[in-house]
Amino acid sequence: QVQLVESGGGLVQPGGSLRLSCTSSETIFGDYVMGWYRQAPGKERELVATMLNFGATNYAASVKGRFTISRDNAKNTAHLQMNSLKPEDTAVYVCYYNVSLPYGLGSRAYWGQGTQVTVAS
Repeated sequence: QVQLVESGGGLVQPGGSLRLSCTSSETIFGDYVMGWYRQAPGKERELVATMLNFGATNYAASVKGRFTISRDNAKNTAHLQMNSLKPEDTAVYVCYYNVSLPYGLGSRAYWGQGTQVTVAS
């Protein structure tokens, strides 16, 4: 069973930066999409950034140009570099992998435990 462990959250001032990491307990093969959601109190869950297994990326309009998703395959770790942080970026960030199963059996999702990001002065 794949486990995802997140790290890197914390408190940062507006305009600051944080880098989130999401490490998988094992190498994930095949087709998948991975990324981060965020959930702020009183707000709907928002898909922040995604990356396909072949490297294509996509970002929410609210973070485009400020956040960058990347992956270090040798370390089974993905990163979300967050720059120019704003108070409205405050949320719990959760990484995930949605892995396609063979033989058209659908997909399976794996989730990190979530990490709190707080942007405040």
